Amino acid sequence: MIDLNYLVLGQLENNTYILKDEDSHEIAVIDPSVDSNELFSYIDENGKNLKYILLTHGHFDHIGGVCELVKRYNAQVCISKLELDLLNNPSLNGAFAHDLNINEIKVDIELSDNDVLKLGENEIKFISTPGHTAGSGCFIINEWLFTGDTLFCQSIGRTDFETSSMSDMKNSLKKLRDLDGDFVVFPGHDVFSKLSTERMYNPYMK
Repeated sequence: MIDLNYLVLGQLENNTYILKDEDSHEIAVIDPSVDSNELFSYIDENGKNLKYILLTHGHFDHIGGVCELVKRYNAQVCISKLELDLLNNPSLNGAFAHDLNINEIKVDIELSDNDVLKLGENEIKFISTPGHTAGSGCFIINEWLFTGDTLFCQSIGRTDFETSSMSDMKNSLKKLRDLDGDFVVFPGHDVFSKLSTERMYNPYMK
């Protein structure tokens, strides 16, 4: 069984998600936006067993808290192998434009489409969904779909960045639309949704 928590962090009000396997007490954090004492306290109080830092993509507002988490807990950083050029390039990841200094991030696990990680006995599936960036991706855990800046509630992420592609985004949205079954959609910003709701009401998924 997975326990799910989230924090809204950073200047762009990012959703940072915290997953804990109740049996093994292993923890994964998705898109740590900034250093957060609240996040550190949660991990400390739940055994300090941070196994993974899962990144949906490499923009500054999704990675600002990575280095301190690695330093404190020696967690493994996981991101699409297609996002490596953007991750540590401040001109591409937006850090330079926002006058931020983010230390170089070492990637431990380079993900490809349909790769699976284990948190305890739970499977975390990575789905490549380029569009917002060339290496954007989503994570599926049980009935939950963590979409980063690919899919929002009745909207989608921007496609006007240097590594963006609207044609790729359309293909990625079709890929999500055609997933079997329904999922709770946990985006990188703003409110949660359901995939069935997005199939019906999101104009970009038609």
